[in-house]
Amino acid sequence: MAQPPARDSIPMKNQDSRDKDAPLRADIRHLGRLLGDTLRDQEGEAAFSLVERVRQLSLAFHRNQDQAACAELQGLLAGLALPQTLQVIRAFSYFSHLANLAEDQHHIRRSRAHAMAGSPPRPGSFAHALERALARDVGAPELLDFFQRCQISPVLTAHPTEVQRKSILDTERRIARLLDSLDRQALTPEERDEVDEALRRAMLALWQTRLLRLTRLSVMDEVNNALSYYHSTFLHRIPRLHIAVERRLAATTAAWPEGTELPAFLRPGSWIGGDRDGNPYVTAPLLGQTLRAQSAVALGHYLEQLHELGASLSTTTLVRDISDELRALAAASPDTNPHRDDEPYRRAVAGIYSRLAATSRQLDHVEAPRQALGVAPPYRLAAELLADLDILHRSLQDHGGGLLAQGRLMRLRRAVASFGFHLAPLDLRQNSAVHQRTVAELLAVARPGCDYLALDEAARIGLLLEELATPRPLASSFIEYSTETRDELAVFAAAREALERFGAQAVENVIIAKTDGVSDLLEVALLLKEQGLLRPREGELAVNIVPLFETIDDLANCGEIMGRLLGLAPYRHWLRSRGDLQEVMLGYSDSNKDGGFIASGWALYQAERSLVELFRREGVALRLFHGRGGSVGRGGGPSYEAILAQPAGAVAGRIRITEQGESIASKYGNPELGQRNLEVLVAATLEASLLHREHDDPAEDFTQAMAALANSAYGAYRALVYETPGFEDYFWESTVITEIAQLNLGSRPASRRQTRAIEDLRAIPWVFSWAQCRLMLPGWFGFGSAVEEFRRQRGEAGMALLQAMYRDWGFFRTLLSNMDMVLAKTDLGIARRYAQLVADPVLRETIFQRIETEWGHAVRALLEITGNPELLAGNPLLKRSIRNRFPYLDPLNHLQIELLQRHRAGATDERTRRAIHLTINGIAAGLRNSG
Repeated sequence: MAQPPARDSIPMKNQDSRDKDAPLRADIRHLGRLLGDTLRDQEGEAAFSLVERVRQLSLAFHRNQDQAACAELQGLLAGLALPQTLQVIRAFSYFSHLANLAEDQHHIRRSRAHAMAGSPPRPGSFAHALERALARDVGAPELLDFFQRCQISPVLTAHPTEVQRKSILDTERRIARLLDSLDRQALTPEERDEVDEALRRAMLALWQTRLLRLTRLSVMDEVNNALSYYHSTFLHRIPRLHIAVERRLAATTAAWPEGTELPAFLRPGSWIGGDRDGNPYVTAPLLGQTLRAQSAVALGHYLEQLHELGASLSTTTLVRDISDELRALAAASPDTNPHRDDEPYRRAVAGIYSRLAATSRQLDHVEAPRQALGVAPPYRLAAELLADLDILHRSLQDHGGGLLAQGRLMRLRRAVASFGFHLAPLDLRQNSAVHQRTVAELLAVARPGCDYLALDEAARIGLLLEELATPRPLASSFIEYSTETRDELAVFAAAREALERFGAQAVENVIIAKTDGVSDLLEVALLLKEQGLLRPREGELAVNIVPLFETIDDLANCGEIMGRLLGLAPYRHWLRSRGDLQEVMLGYSDSNKDGGFIASGWALYQAERSLVELFRREGVALRLFHGRGGSVGRGGGPSYEAILAQPAGAVAGRIRITEQGESIASKYGNPELGQRNLEVLVAATLEASLLHREHDDPAEDFTQAMAALANSAYGAYRALVYETPGFEDYFWESTVITEIAQLNLGSRPASRRQTRAIEDLRAIPWVFSWAQCRLMLPGWFGFGSAVEEFRRQRGEAGMALLQAMYRDWGFFRTLLSNMDMVLAKTDLGIARRYAQLVADPVLRETIFQRIETEWGHAVRALLEITGNPELLAGNPLLKRSIRNRFPYLDPLNHLQIELLQRHRAGATDERTRRAIHLTINGIAAGLRNSG
């Protein structure tokens, strides 16, 4: 990390538009200089010189393809002793982390500059979406109706790709705040020196902090990691975004009703602590512990805001009158201090605080941070707290305090409406096979001789409907069931207790993984009935029963399955208690692992179209839950384009999307970026719901061509991954999958069963492994062969058709744009070095040549269809990012290969293993999406 010019030598204000990235380069150089200084101070001049030489060689090779530099680099790294290796890995890993911070800050900087310049709203902003809607004559009634039914939910999940420790994230947040202060404040030289010293302290803390976990995370560790994003972002930024949307609507929409307050349309959800699929550590006691932890965060935030609110609402009745309902609220307060006799708002807030403190003690066994002024009864429901806050609001509005009602009080009211006492709805998920075994055991005991698992689908449905028609429970407290059955019944009992304790939104969804029939949903209905969460005769269903369709075949059949389900009169009777709304989850990750990127994308699109048509016919509202990962190979990519590319009717104001692994930190670790990412979801949902687009109804020749491409790509992908002898050996030997399985990344194992079979491997580590060796294979393999085949059959007219599809069809354009990203991140030179890890030379060359050939076909096909001269020609931001960070990523790959060779040759000591894990961490940070 060389000594570049200081950051403040480049002007931050009024930057020449021809060099908008100068501040970004300055930030990267400045952080690199501070990291280099820290390295020299902590490890010595020799360590600094070594890292600097590696940096220079990597830059020379990456940017100029200097083969001599590459050879010298490989030789230098191969000859390092283990302590030196660890120093180099840590230095380049931290540089990737710091480059991420600099890029995030630059995004904020450019967005602020755009807004301050009075430029037109950017795509992805709510202002832009509303402007488009109004231009197409969408009026106040349509917008009001949209927000009345709008349900947008990013759902946080814990998966084994989250590679950053919370301690690292916390330190990096401090660095980000310091960078931000350099941009936003006019600092004196002395103040700038103070910030620089704080940056140096943070850099030193970062260097002296352990990058890796020494033990595997528990589920509660994952819960607490996720809760940190509520502290930093969601609790503060969602109310602000909510208010900004209301104000934009009021300012720009003709005939917008004055004083309209929208319902809480943006509510994050969570799987962490409720996702039992393959995770034996998620139990009924842990479910209760998770919900108490969530509730404590929500109530702690409200208590803190109430304390600040009481300090600011000093209005006296000697100056202003108050409403009768506020007078009554103040009179009920335990605050009897005579000095506040004329300050009813403060007395009322003290009373609300006392009641909420009692609620926190009762619900979460947590004492309020500040002692209440007296004894008060706890709130039973969050709606009661909100009603008291509304009394404050109305009194201020009606008695000359409207501005006072618009600040902290309004944000608190929005927060309570969004987060309640539960903070976030916790989804339950379990594999359908577990439900089947549980129901089978219950039936075998209650109906001696009944072999449920031996029945066909029709017989199962008949038997389940028969049981669901009677109030008689199946389970008996006098029977000793298997551990699995006891655990499943206990989880549903804990869910019932959670609804009673925290409110109806605490647990809203029960998701059934690997759904492939109607019986899978009825089995869950039966288990819900056992705990009183379904009362069939009364038609009362307390939670949503959500099928998850994951494989290519299941996606193809989902419309037929849901049609049979909606055709059952009892189920439709229960559904009415859920507002005639049915959620369906679609799995991007497993469908991709099953059939490849193109076939998966098309299967998902077709599944959505079939579901939209079915639900329209049946008169039932559909809410789709998109199980997307962070990487393109798992359905990732820009959220705005992804939502707009959905088929017509697939959004309709309601959407849920998983946020997984390191994508959570990338999107929501910085509060301001977090608000922008949330705004993107709102803007895209509005546009996809209210604006007709030309590509909503693709031409028949488009869909026929896409089906042909998907079929060919599926065949090419399956032929490599599932039909090539020895491919499993190639995968396990040429990637770090074995080491990933050992890394302390999450609470779940990497495979569902202890085998090397690709079928048993979870989709997340599958994609993670290909990203580490820089092949990104799940995000593109099969496309090149598919286009070649299409062209052989259709000739030049076929290529012209594909070009028209790219130009005129949003789905196809987004598919290719995402592929463009992963192809650009692929590095065949580095990937070839990983292939050398495969022991069998014939297997190695055979498979790698197929991969290399397919990559070439894919790139040529992509460029010809898009008309671009090179990869990322239409994405200069990512192109810049790759140029900035990949020279610092390459040494980590080279070192990872050297370490894998040593480890597999017998160097199994703990330091070698730890060094491999450090490279995994650094590469994942540099790529910004590992799974």
